[in-house]
Amino acid sequence: MESPATAHNKAAIRPQSNLLKTTLIALPILLVGIQWLTDGVQPGNLLMEVPKVRLFPWLETRWAYFYLHIFTFVPVFALSFDKNVHYYKKWKPLLPAIAIVGAVFILWDVFFTVQGVWGFNERYFAGITFLSLPVEEWLFFFTVPFACVFIYECLNFYIKTDLLARVERPITLGLIAIFLAVGFLYWGHLYTSTTFILTGFFILYHFLFLDSAYRSRFYLAFLVSFLPFLLVNGVLTGGYTEQPVVIYNPEEYLGIRITSVPLDDAVYGFLLLFGVVTLYERWR
Repeated sequence: MESPATAHNKAAIRPQSNLLKTTLIALPILLVGIQWLTDGVQPGNLLMEVPKVRLFPWLETRWAYFYLHIFTFVPVFALSFDKNVHYYKKWKPLLPAIAIVGAVFILWDVFFTVQGVWGFNERYFAGITFLSLPVEEWLFFFTVPFACVFIYECLNFYIKTDLLARVERPITLGLIAIFLAVGFLYWGHLYTSTTFILTGFFILYHFLFLDSAYRSRFYLAFLVSFLPFLLVNGVLTGGYTEQPVVIYNPEEYLGIRITSVPLDDAVYGFLLLFGVVTLYERWR
C-alpha cells in the first residue's frame, strides 16, 4: 500500500508531466508554424540535375510512379496470408494508423508543393492530381508504410532476440540531439528544418512518455528497410530515370544526397514510419 507521502509526490508530479507533454507537442508545431508563415520560398527553383545510378529505359513512362506502387504493394499483399506472420490479421490496427499519419503527411506535402519546396514531373505520373498532388503521391503514404510495417513484423517474428535493446537508449538520445541540432542549425531551409525538428521532438516525446519496448525493434526494421527505401526513392529522385519524378528546391533542403536521394528524405521517412508504428503498437 502506498504511503501518504508517496501518493502526494505522485499527485504533484502528474501536473508537471502533463505540462511537459503539452510543451513537447505544442513547441515543435509552433516552431514549424513560424517557419511556414515567414520563410520566403523562391518559386520555380526546382533542380532537375541529380546524380545518376543507372538509367532504366522502361521507367521512361508516365506510369513510372505507379509501377513503384505495384512493386511495393503486390508482393507484400501476397505474403500477408502466410502461416507464420499472419500479416492480414494485423490490418485492423494498422490501416487506421496509416490513415491518420498519412493524412498529416499529405497536408504537409500539399503545403510544400504549393509553396515550391518540391514539385512533381508530369512526365512520370498519369496526370491525375488532387490538391496539387498526383494520385500516385497519395498512394505513397499507404503503400510504403504498409510494406515497411510488414518488414517490421517479419523481423519481430523471425528474430526473437531484441538485437538493439542494449544500445536503444544511446541511439535514441543521439538521434534526438542530432536531429534537433540540424533542425535549428538549418533554420530557414524549410524541408530540412521542418523534418528534423519534428522528428527530434517526436523521438524525445516517445522517449519520455511512450513504451520503449518496441523502439529498438523499430530501429532495426528501419535499418533493414533502408535499402528498399533507397531503391524506391532513388527512382523518385532521378537516380534511375533521365529526370527526377520528385523535384526539389535546392534552397530548402540539406544538400546532401545518398545516390540521388536527399538525406532529408530518410529522416522524413523515419518520422512517417515511426508515427505509423507508434499508433499501430498502441492499438494492436
